[in-house]
Order: sequence, then structure tokens, then C-alpha cells
Amino acid sequence: MVPLCVLNDNKKMGLDLKPLVTPRPLKLTELAGKVVAIDAYNTIYQFLSIVRGPTGELLTNSKGEVTSHLSGLFYRNTNLLIENIKPLYVFDGKSNELKMAEIERRSQLKKEATEKYNLAIEEGRMEDARKYSTRTAVLTPEMVEDSKKLLFYLGIPYIQAPSEGESAASYLTRYDMAFAVASQDYDSILFGAKKLVRNLAISGKRKVPNRNTYIDIEPELLEHDKVLHETGLTHEQLVDVGILIGTDFNPGGFPGIGPKTAIKLIKENGRLEDIDKIKSLLTQVPYQEIRNIFLNPEEPKIDKIEFGTVNREDVLDFLCVKKSFSTDRVSSTLDKLQKSIANRNQSLEQWFG
Repeated sequence: MVPLCVLNDNKKMGLDLKPLVTPRPLKLTELAGKVVAIDAYNTIYQFLSIVRGPTGELLTNSKGEVTSHLSGLFYRNTNLLIENIKPLYVFDGKSNELKMAEIERRSQLKKEATEKYNLAIEEGRMEDARKYSTRTAVLTPEMVEDSKKLLFYLGIPYIQAPSEGESAASYLTRYDMAFAVASQDYDSILFGAKKLVRNLAISGKRKVPNRNTYIDIEPELLEHDKVLHETGLTHEQLVDVGILIGTDFNPGGFPGIGPKTAIKLIKENGRLEDIDKIKSLLTQVPYQEIRNIFLNPEEPKIDKIEFGTVNREDVLDFLCVKKSFSTDRVSSTLDKLQKSIANRNQSLEQWFG
């Protein structure tokens, strides 16, 4: 079973709404038969971070090609399909220029982590090496293309977003083309997603920082309307809270302002422009443009979404022949999936027969 990766606090990405919201536990049976729009890059990065060898090395095949992401995608998605959950992947398009600073920051963090990882390996500090390795994940165009191939062979649709993947995924929920967005980040709530599922996995564990122990992580659900009700904000005000805290488009937010202070300031003043204590700093932040990214996002052009069927031969050829996966393990997993689908179809026939 592929464990669920929850990003380390030192490399947390996106908006941090955790102190402001109360998600409810989610049973996977609640998602049966429903389409879940998954933030593809967010998910693939998780697999690249966590699906690694004992010293933190990425899984590779006999040709030296990285396969960690494919292992995660295959086993995670077959488990979801067995549960009759319909995953739909959304890939990022062109990033907004305002995100370049955050991309550069992440790149620098990965570079520093890679240096620390290599030094730890040289000095035989394997526990440290494993810790640093989770921060070194780099997603290449080849990995993206291989991921899309595997999804296609599994009959799982994917779409290419014009810009932010979470924005397009949120669009799908607003127009009832998907039940929820699945992502570890909270940004989709600012993009107006009706529902957000975090920790989407059949079972997941998270390593406790600096300890050799794991805790269970269960799926949880956030609903946009309930977030607004719970915080007492309008959607526009919630976006302003996000800007105060810091988004991918203004990393770090405003000095000294955390989530609770941000919500207090917006409740007292109504909007960013009316907060006296930040007026001198506000001129340095393109807040109107950031607002527009969340409130008026570029919409994907989608006519309809079609789910295919699992092509067993293509999956086996791609994973086992081309990528050197274990034929026995892949076949066994596909057998479980096929049995699940057959039982489901038989139940439907009996019900309607």
C-alpha cells in the first residue's frame, strides 16, 4: 500500500487555512460513484517525495528511469477504482508570472536539500538522508508524459488546465462535473471549489518529524459554504484573508500576520485596503491582480468527461516490460480490480434485472 505523503512543514506550499477551518472525517464509501478532480502535480510530487528506497533514493528501473511516481499512481488509483471512486486528473498549465518567485524559492529549497542529502549519504547518516530526500523531488516533462500514459491505460481521464490546476479542478466542482477537488493544499477553496478532499487514500500514514514513528491519516472533507459560514466571511473576504496569510502569488504574506490575525483584521475592516496597519506595505503587493486570479480564474474548455476501461495488456506492457515492474504484483492488483468491477456489474444486473 502506498503511504500518503503530507508535505513537511519546512516546505509547505500554498495557502494555510488549517487554523481557521474544521474539516469533517470522510469515509471513502461516501465517494463511491463520484468524480473526484485530483490536482495532478500535487499528487505526483507526493509520490516522488515518499515512494523511495531505504536511504531515500528514488525507485528506478533497469534503465535508470525514475518509477516512484508511476508506482504511486498505479497502486493509489487501482485502489480508488476498486472502491468505485472515479478519479479525474488535472495538470497545471502555464503559471502566472506572480508565481515565479514561489517557484524560485521552492527550487532553491530543493537545491539545498539535495546538497544536505548527498552529504548525509557520504557521511553515513542514513536517517538524515531519508529526511532530506523527501524535499528533493523534481518533476520532469518525461515524468508527466509517463503519468498521462499510465492514466490513459487505466481508463482514467485527465485534462490540461490553461493555468493553475487547482483552479481548473475547482471549476469542475462549480459546474457539477466533479464532486470535489482532491489536494493537500487549501488553495482550491479560494478558487471556489464546492468541496475539497484532503488525504485521499485507502489508508495513509505520516511520519512524525524527527521521530521514527508514523500516525494514521484519514481522509477529510471541507465544504466551501461551511468554510464561509464557520469564518463568517464572504468569498471575496476569504481571498483577502489568503492574501494576508500568503499565497503562491505573494509568498509569506504580510509580516506578523497569521491566519487568526488575518481573519480578525478582515472582519474588523472588511477588506485589505481599509486595514491601516498594512497600508504602507500594501503598495508593494499586487493584491488586485492576486484577487483576480482567485475570483476570475481562466476557465478550461471542457465539453464532457469520458471515463475509459482498464486496458490490461497496455498496463502490463508499459509497467512490466518498459518500466521493469513486477509482473506478479501488477497482475495481482489488476486481478483484484477486475474482480471488483465484475462484482459491481453483477450487482447492478441483479438489481435492475
